[in-house]
Amino acid sequence: MSDATVPLRPVRRWIHATQSSHRERGATLSNVYVGVLFVAIASAVFERQLTAVFWPADPALSGLAGVAVAVICGALLLLALRQIGPITMSRPASYFLLTAPVSRRRLLLPSVRLAAAGAALAGAAAAFAILGHAGRRDQLSDVLILAGALTGLLIFLVAAFAQVMPRGSVVLDRLASLALAVGLGELVAESAGWTPPALAGPPPAISLLPLALVIVAGFAFLVRATARTRNDRILESAKTTGTLFDAAFGMEPSWVADMVERRYWAKRRLRSTRLPARFPILTGQDLLLAGRRFPRLIWLLGATALPLLLTSAPSWLLAIVLLLATMIAARTTAATIKTDAGNPVMSRLLGLNSREALYQRLWVPTVLAAIWATLALTLLQLTGNLPAGPWWALGPAIAPAAAAAAARHARVGFVRNDLLPLDTPMGTVSTGPLVNSLAGPDILLLALPTLIALAQDDPLPWTTVLLQAALAVFGARAYVNATTSDTRTELTPR
Repeated sequence: MSDATVPLRPVRRWIHATQSSHRERGATLSNVYVGVLFVAIASAVFERQLTAVFWPADPALSGLAGVAVAVICGALLLLALRQIGPITMSRPASYFLLTAPVSRRRLLLPSVRLAAAGAALAGAAAAFAILGHAGRRDQLSDVLILAGALTGLLIFLVAAFAQVMPRGSVVLDRLASLALAVGLGELVAESAGWTPPALAGPPPAISLLPLALVIVAGFAFLVRATARTRNDRILESAKTTGTLFDAAFGMEPSWVADMVERRYWAKRRLRSTRLPARFPILTGQDLLLAGRRFPRLIWLLGATALPLLLTSAPSWLLAIVLLLATMIAARTTAATIKTDAGNPVMSRLLGLNSREALYQRLWVPTVLAAIWATLALTLLQLTGNLPAGPWWALGPAIAPAAAAAAARHARVGFVRNDLLPLDTPMGTVSTGPLVNSLAGPDILLLALPTLIALAQDDPLPWTTVLLQAALAVFGARAYVNATTSDTRTELTPR
């Protein structure tokens, strides 16, 4: 067999010609037209919301808070690029062209250009939004937006080099997480009443020249280094981008959740251990799972201060976010409920019916939800954002409802695309994804007393706490008894 490299351009030209022969005439142009029309219509419909996000009428962001938001955006961009690749290709190309005798550099350069353009646009958009909220609307705004675009390119280079040369990539991810935590901590501190120091003015435009030179040199080195990217790294990024596109096209978010779950456990080194003997066996398994997800527990502990960021927002918005966050905290160990719903092999081996299994699975989510909600409400009251009353007691009171909501969301299964669509003035809306997204949050209606108490902003009496506790306990119990049976093992999606 010859080791000569085949030119890549004729191969791609033949592939594109073959694909075009199986498409309808004008299909590509029609897709571009629909995409541009969708962006134009969405921009016109949500003009007021977009203006409030990027260019509010009353900017109130301090200089240090603007730096914190920039750090948060940069950390999120780096983490997103690290999860995607960023050097990737389509799954068919990875299957047939990755091992073909073609130039690896030319094969990967299109994804490099596309990801770099996306990172630059994301950096410029973030800088534009920060300037709008900080009230910087002078001649230096263009310079700062250019600095945001260059920073996005620099972050892309860092993520790309971490993929090409994976040594130290774990440390890079942890540093990005630390930067995200520091940025959120600064915003929380300002929301709690801390007065930040004043910052100096923005740097002059000439200071961006060294950054631009570094980026040009980095791209020159990256183009040469792309040929050394390992096959497993490219295949993993190809699977990730393929799953994201499939989930968006099929409107099936569970595929992304399954991918994230499998990737997390694939990178863990686990060893066998005994389950706690003092607890029911499925509850002990959930405790072991929670202990092995220690980083998520740390993030949940830090997230108890995030509701302070919404203290200036309407009270009803703070209440809704608090309830949804409590449900998210309860979903830390909900993957086991999802596994039992898909294949109840554990329940069959243990001789447990579906009702017993679900009751045992609900203990750990209830405790996690109670701890998170109690800490969050306590911080809100200590900072003077809640009136007098035993607000901390609402944490254990709403925990059963949040645990039941997490269990319902885990049991929902795949999106049902066989449901009848809804005809609206703006077009047809598929009801399957809508029903799927409401499964879980609908049970949070059991926390209606808490929602009303937070929205009214009045002193909290103990009668409201007792009413909330009774409603959550009896509602969660009714949900479990109505959707399970003591005569069957299958934990069917409900």
